[in-house]
Amino acid sequence: METFLATIGQIYVRLVEMYGIDSEVLLRQSGVDPAVTRDANARLPSSVSDVIVLRAAAQIPDPAFALRAARCWHPSNLGALGYAWLGSSTLRTALRRLERYARILGEKAAMQLRESRDGLRVVYDHRRGKPLLNAIGTDFAMSLVMDMCRMNYGAFLRPVEVNLRRARPENPEPWKRFYGCPIRFAASEDSLLLSPRAANEVLPTANRQIAATLDEILTRQLAELDRTNTAARCKAALLDRLPSGEVAEDEMAKELHMSRRTLQRKLAELDTSYQKLVDDMRRDLALRYLEDPRKSVMDVTFLLGFSGHSAFTRAFRRWTGNSPTGYRAQRSFPVAA
Repeated sequence: METFLATIGQIYVRLVEMYGIDSEVLLRQSGVDPAVTRDANARLPSSVSDVIVLRAAAQIPDPAFALRAARCWHPSNLGALGYAWLGSSTLRTALRRLERYARILGEKAAMQLRESRDGLRVVYDHRRGKPLLNAIGTDFAMSLVMDMCRMNYGAFLRPVEVNLRRARPENPEPWKRFYGCPIRFAASEDSLLLSPRAANEVLPTANRQIAATLDEILTRQLAELDRTNTAARCKAALLDRLPSGEVAEDEMAKELHMSRRTLQRKLAELDTSYQKLVDDMRRDLALRYLEDPRKSVMDVTFLLGFSGHSAFTRAFRRWTGNSPTGYRAQRSFPVAA
């Protein structure tokens, strides 16, 4: 059963109350105890959010009402991810973090980032069969993402463009006002594009140490959520074991209480391999660790389980086309001694 973080329900509560709807009545009619939305550890079936949305839409005449979710959220509604977002060093880092841990917020929808010369494109797929649910759910989610970016970057932030699959509304002004950029309706995807400058600028709200600590919590939460997802379990184990050196495939299989062949088969079913998973994990951790000014390049080398500086540098050049020190210099991260 696909679920979502119950505290996101508080955003729904504030949103419908803006339109004079009794949120407690709405939640109970949708089969939800209002107290559950205040439980940071609780999860609700994804189908519940669909019921809430449809009941709210039937009572709210404004077709753009879900855009106002941007005025109703608080970082605590997103759990550890909300606070990790606040500490992200750039919008690119923040959005990568959101992409990586989105399943903690909700298992039904999907988010993907695409790089291009024009900037960083955030692609969202609500994955509902009904056009009305998709349209409202997309407005809800994308308005949150946009406001989260504005909280870190500044209220003046505008995307380069926004694409929406919903049919062009009779009055498109609410969407134009909210995003402040050209809107393409009846598009082939739901997405927004951030300029390279907006995506890469180091943010004044950055707190890399706190963000890195919260990443460890989020990695374990994701592994707990995906108990049957072998890749997620491997990543959680690697987070603990990489500082002790490279973890062989046989050792990981033993850690997960399965044979090497079973591990290979399960990862192949997820369209990955153990070596690719280790490589991806090291790359992601390297980028995050290098944003921490307290960590020297040598510290990062050993935290990732590399045998020496030259091995780490070769791998980092393969991942990014740059050296670790060059990467820091380009992004104005201070270099640790």
